[in-house]
Amino acid sequence: MFDFDNIIERKSDKCRKWDHQFVCSRFGRVQEDFIPLWIADMDFTSPPAVIDGFQQIVSHGTFGYTYCFDQFYDAVVDFQRERHHVNVERDWITLTYGTVSTLHYLVQAFCLPGDSVMMNTPVYDPFAMATQRQGVTVLANPLQATDNRYQLDFSLVESQLKTHRPKLWLFCSPHNPSGRIWTQAEIHQVSELCQRYGVILVVDEVHAEHLLEGEFTSCLAPGATAQDNLILLTSPNKAFNLGGLKTSYSIIPDSRLRQRFRQQLERNSITSPNMFGVWGIILAYQHGLPWLDALNGYLRGNSHYLADAIHTHFPDWKMMTPESSYLAWIDVSSGGKTATEVVNHFAHRASVIIEDGSHYVQDGERFIRINFGTQRYWLEQAIERMQKSY
Repeated sequence: MFDFDNIIERKSDKCRKWDHQFVCSRFGRVQEDFIPLWIADMDFTSPPAVIDGFQQIVSHGTFGYTYCFDQFYDAVVDFQRERHHVNVERDWITLTYGTVSTLHYLVQAFCLPGDSVMMNTPVYDPFAMATQRQGVTVLANPLQATDNRYQLDFSLVESQLKTHRPKLWLFCSPHNPSGRIWTQAEIHQVSELCQRYGVILVVDEVHAEHLLEGEFTSCLAPGATAQDNLILLTSPNKAFNLGGLKTSYSIIPDSRLRQRFRQQLERNSITSPNMFGVWGIILAYQHGLPWLDALNGYLRGNSHYLADAIHTHFPDWKMMTPESSYLAWIDVSSGGKTATEVVNHFAHRASVIIEDGSHYVQDGERFIRINFGTQRYWLEQAIERMQKSY
């Protein structure tokens, strides 16, 4: 029904992932025929229902100011109930301009210069950017790799919370970059510690829709967390390939936290939404689930292919099993080169662009990240080039 093997020409999009000029600005001079497996942007068209809906909007021809109308709230409430089995009240939802900018507003709203924010490292680098740009200190809590799977070190967590008293804990669930899905018991323990030490728990669930192995538990699931100090951030952008629309939303059950956050949005003039952003959420959530389920099956196949290829051609490397998302986190330290050397080698000798794990705040220096959210053809071509050049 959906052809994910179809090669999509993307260079004319001027998307960062495939733009030669942009890639050279990040990785140095590379050949024109490079294969990009870096930024978390998939190479598939968005669901047909989303495209059809956008075409109707374009055909109508008016693009005036809009607002968060009933269909938006209904789409979010219904999606969260059907997909993640959680009950969300309309008043809890606030539309924002992308999760990364929302992280900045949250730090602005709840922290003062000199405060600290906890995050589990390695982690998505904008967590640190949003913190440091406000004059707030990053409190890094290193994840422990046990049997090639990340674990939370709760004794260290509690020691850091007790000593440093951070204002926020930015918790990535599922974890980016490893794709680790946290269990309900782990999320509950995180919430208990936040309650004990007066920390606001900010949970990023942006990667919750691409489930490859196991089951995902939302922080809003009954019994998972206390809700008087909880802020959930999510969007359809990763799931349905809508990142360029820069639209997301928060779910904040507590009215006091919600009011304080919305006041910060007003200070930054975050008011009416992007027309295509709000309709993108509605169309994707109401009509895109069959496409998403099919996509997850394709991504699961890509994950298995990549794991087998790594095992066969790069036996010194250790790839963590991606339980969610389309990003492989691979320890290359046993190969005798640093992650930075590996990334630079493949960029300039094989014209394959991958991510350096040292970018992920800290504790990622031994790792590379490979985006397998692309057609199998590109993965096969990339592995062939990497094998020949390494």
